[in-house]
Amino acid sequence: MINIKINKNLEMNEKSFLMIAGPCAVESKEQVMEVAKKLKEMGVNVLRGGAFKPRTCPDSFQGLGEEGLKLLVKAREETGMAIVTEVMDTENLSLVEEYSDIIQIGSRNCQNFSLLKEVGKYDKPVLLKRGFGNTISELIGSSKYISQSGNNRVILVERGIRTFETATRFTLDVSAVPLLHEKTEFPVIIDPSHPAGVSRYVEPLAMAGTAAGADGLIIEVHPNPKEALSDSSQQLTIPEYNHLYEKIKRIAPIIDKYVI
Repeated sequence: MINIKINKNLEMNEKSFLMIAGPCAVESKEQVMEVAKKLKEMGVNVLRGGAFKPRTCPDSFQGLGEEGLKLLVKAREETGMAIVTEVMDTENLSLVEEYSDIIQIGSRNCQNFSLLKEVGKYDKPVLLKRGFGNTISELIGSSKYISQSGNNRVILVERGIRTFETATRFTLDVSAVPLLHEKTEFPVIIDPSHPAGVSRYVEPLAMAGTAAGADGLIIEVHPNPKEALSDSSQQLTIPEYNHLYEKIKRIAPIIDKYVI
C-alpha cells in the first residue's frame, strides 16, 4: 500500500487505521463546531461534512455551498483536524480544493471521467467512493483516471452497492476490501453509514469492514440526528460514535494497525 500524506501532521500508511467522521451535511456553525470538538477530544483527526450535497430529490437540502466550506475551515482552525468534503462538478472543483485537505468524489460521480481527470491535476488526496452500480474493476478504472492524470494519492471507499436486497439501503461488499488490496496499491476504507441506512446497523458493518482488513472508516455523526437536514436515520449520535470508536481502537491493534 502506498503512503498518503494528508497534511504535514497526518499520513496514511500500511500500519495505520484512519478514522473519518462528521455530519452528512454542514448545517450551521453550532452544529459543525460541536461535532468537531467532540470528535477531536476522542482522537479523530479527519472531519467530514458536505457543503455541496448531491440529492436524489431537488427539493431536498442541497447544502450551504461556499458558506459550508468556510464553516469547515473554521472547525479546522479550532481543532487542527483535516477536512474532507465532496466536489460535485468541475465548476466548483477549484473552490473545494482551495478549502479542503481531502477531495471527495461521491458515489454518483464515480464514473464522471472529466471530473476524475481534473481532480487528478491537483496535489490533494482524493477519497473515491465506489458507485452504487459499479463493479470493482470499474472502481479501479476510475482510480486510474485520477492517477494517470498525475495524482497518485487516492483512497478507495467501499460504500455499498445496489442489489436485489431491500432490507438495507445498500449491500456492503466486504469482499471488496481484500480484492482491492490485491489488485491496487491504494488504501481501502469502509463507509458503513450508507449501506446501513439505519444507525443501529452502522456499528456491526464498521466492525465487519475493519475485520476484513480495511484501512479506515468514514462514518456520519451528528449532534442530534433527528434534526439533521439529510440522512437523519443513519447518522450516529456523538455518544454512539464514541462507543464504536473505542471498539475500533481495541480491534485495530489486533490487525497490526494503529488508529489515527
